[in-house]
Amino acid sequence: MSTPEHDGDLVADDALPAPRAESVAVPGAALTHRPVPGDEPPADRTSNVGRLAATVERLRGEVRAAHAAAEGRALVELAKGILVERLQCGPAQATRQLAELADQAGVTQLELAAEIINESARDQVAHIAGNFVERTIGDGAREGETAPSLAVRLRTAESAALAARDTQAVAESLLEHALAPLGATAVAVWSAGSDASLTLCGHAGFSAEEAGRWRYVPPGVATVARQALSERRTVRLSSLAEAGVPSIGHTQTPNGGRVALLAGTGGRIHGVLEICWPQPLTPHSPAIVHQIEALAELCAHTLESLPAAGVHLPAARELADVSELADLADGLYDPALVLTPHLDGEGDLSDFRIRHVNSGFVDPAGRPRGAVSGALLLEAYPMAVGDSELFEKVERVYATGEPFRAQRMTLTALVDQVPLATVADLSITRHGAGVLLIWRIEDETARLASLLQHAQRLGRIGGFEQNLVTGKITWNGQLYALYGRSVTDDPVSLQELTDYAHQDDAVAIGRFLQAVLHHRRPTSTAFRLMRPDGVTRHVRVIAEPVLDSEDRLLAVRGAYQDISSQHWTEVALAATRDQLAYTEQESAERNRLALQLQHAIMPPTRAPMDAPGLQIAVRYRPAETESLVGGDWYDTVVLPSKRILLCVGDIAGHGIEAATGMVVLRNAMRGLAVTGAGPGQLLSWLNIVAHHLTEQVTATAVCGLFDPETRVLRWARAGHLPPVLVRGREATTLPMPRGLLLGALAEAEYEETEIQLEPDDTLLMYTDGLIERRDTAVQESLTQLLAMAQTPATTLERRLDLLLTHSRSDTDDDTCLIGIEVS
Repeated sequence: MSTPEHDGDLVADDALPAPRAESVAVPGAALTHRPVPGDEPPADRTSNVGRLAATVERLRGEVRAAHAAAEGRALVELAKGILVERLQCGPAQATRQLAELADQAGVTQLELAAEIINESARDQVAHIAGNFVERTIGDGAREGETAPSLAVRLRTAESAALAARDTQAVAESLLEHALAPLGATAVAVWSAGSDASLTLCGHAGFSAEEAGRWRYVPPGVATVARQALSERRTVRLSSLAEAGVPSIGHTQTPNGGRVALLAGTGGRIHGVLEICWPQPLTPHSPAIVHQIEALAELCAHTLESLPAAGVHLPAARELADVSELADLADGLYDPALVLTPHLDGEGDLSDFRIRHVNSGFVDPAGRPRGAVSGALLLEAYPMAVGDSELFEKVERVYATGEPFRAQRMTLTALVDQVPLATVADLSITRHGAGVLLIWRIEDETARLASLLQHAQRLGRIGGFEQNLVTGKITWNGQLYALYGRSVTDDPVSLQELTDYAHQDDAVAIGRFLQAVLHHRRPTSTAFRLMRPDGVTRHVRVIAEPVLDSEDRLLAVRGAYQDISSQHWTEVALAATRDQLAYTEQESAERNRLALQLQHAIMPPTRAPMDAPGLQIAVRYRPAETESLVGGDWYDTVVLPSKRILLCVGDIAGHGIEAATGMVVLRNAMRGLAVTGAGPGQLLSWLNIVAHHLTEQVTATAVCGLFDPETRVLRWARAGHLPPVLVRGREATTLPMPRGLLLGALAEAEYEETEIQLEPDDTLLMYTDGLIERRDTAVQESLTQLLAMAQTPATTLERRLDLLLTHSRSDTDDDTCLIGIEVS
């Protein structure tokens, strides 16, 4: 059945589609009866079976009509009673007065009776109906809609519930009078057991077979009602299939919506009201939400007072009857409190009253039993709502019936306004209408024993004591596990220790026994324990003698500790130290040899070169970290042709391999230069050497040939930074000819270029270690170099020293710097 809605208002009876219905006459009113979901359509009346089915249907309708008439008549009679009390008149006059008022107002006597009851009761039903009527009048009633119909439905459902014999009748009345007009097709009323189980106490709209399958839901089974009970809130599922939660009738309406509401009074949850819709659920208006909540509250009172049809539930105890629970508490050795709910003026749970304190009571604050008995829980223990959340846990146990137990929970009490924390094991259970709160405070002895046990387990320590007078030996469980023996086996005495140890440790064990048994002093030793299962453990034993007042030896006590992990760790550490020392020594030797080789070929400084018309100075700075031996190289030599060879190169990488590659390229360049070839040809030959005659060496280089007679410099480059020309007060970089780095390809050509140098010109050739920075672009570093090169210097040597001193490079790379000054 679909439910039309407009602006969140409830729909009156007349606005719903007209199903098969029968009008039932009541005094002065007409109540429209709606068919119960599941009614079968009329059968063929021409056959005998059809006539029988029609007769059964007619009799069923008459029964429903009789029930509806009784429920409507109950409302009318209740309204008459209110008029008798207010008008101080007799029943006959009240009947005439009700009929006259209904005629004057233009409503039925049933609707007027519901209005009179609402005015007199001023309860939740009256509040819901009043809000609905006000909105209906304010928005304008729709065609065919009767505003007071909601009040009639709710009061009729309430009247039927109050007159019902069991919860099953209540469920049927709720569906017929209040929920079917909202589009619901089925309803289930669940009772929550003290063991967190669910029992189906009443249902409507489900088949008998389906209800039988869901008669009892054990604890721990996740259902829609269980979710509402566990989370203590209303659960609303737009589609049962999408949510994937099982529940009663999930095969009948798999895509339908569900709403599960808690049914509780006074802080105690008696059960759950579950309502089913055949189609996916859309958000309800606030009026419908309040109406459903009122029905859940009605179910709570029903579950509290009425039995379930065919289900035997334990009757609820009166709050004052806690004698049996008190007797149970007195039989406990641990401190126990018997609590009963304390309700406020509106019937809501506000606190718990301490009705009984057992004889074993120990207060964390040190108060006597009389100071706590009879007080409210939050008055006696105001910190119960603090970090421990004790009050919330007691409230949940009372509401749901699910017991709560916890170990080592912190309880806080106030002593002279000072919080005092106590660690205790806690147990909270509900018994009827009372709650039993038990705690076991952990004393110092138990705490220390627990700490000792954990320390022995974590440290793999087993304790023993050997009485030398009686011969009795006592071991703890950890020592049996260390020896690999069963707890039923006899312990091993100290005198038998050598029988279970490695034969090479017999001497050490003998000295240990002599020190303890004869010299009577504490001592320890380590040995290898040979277990029966073939496992060898490294063990340390510590023992001390126990003497009497006359210094006679009575017993020996001590402990064994498994140090196998420590032993093997020390062995592995010693091996690692030896390996590390060898590796460090080998690395230091390699670095020393590389540095000696590099310094022998490339000294950090060299004497000025005697060249006609040219002054040459060289600076070489190795890497800052000695382990990073580099491959930077330079060479300046006067060739047989009287021209001067100027070279700077940088091999990729560091270490001995880079140093040996540098030697190969430097010597190859010097040997090739005597052929008289130009710098481009020399670099092309040097590329062949790097590619074929070395182990995959790649390098950059600048090669120049200076003619002293003409002052012309012919030069070429292989992926290297350009030289810098300082002329007067201006420094510039030379235009870069094309050229790949050495070793990249098997064959490569290198472009040559010439520059005419003038007297007092200074040419700087360098490697990237002079300018390279990790956080700066190369072009920016070149700009800084040019600015520094323009700084005046008295000599060429001072200029090179100035450039090295103010270099901002941070890559820890080698640096070669050649300065050529034309005279």
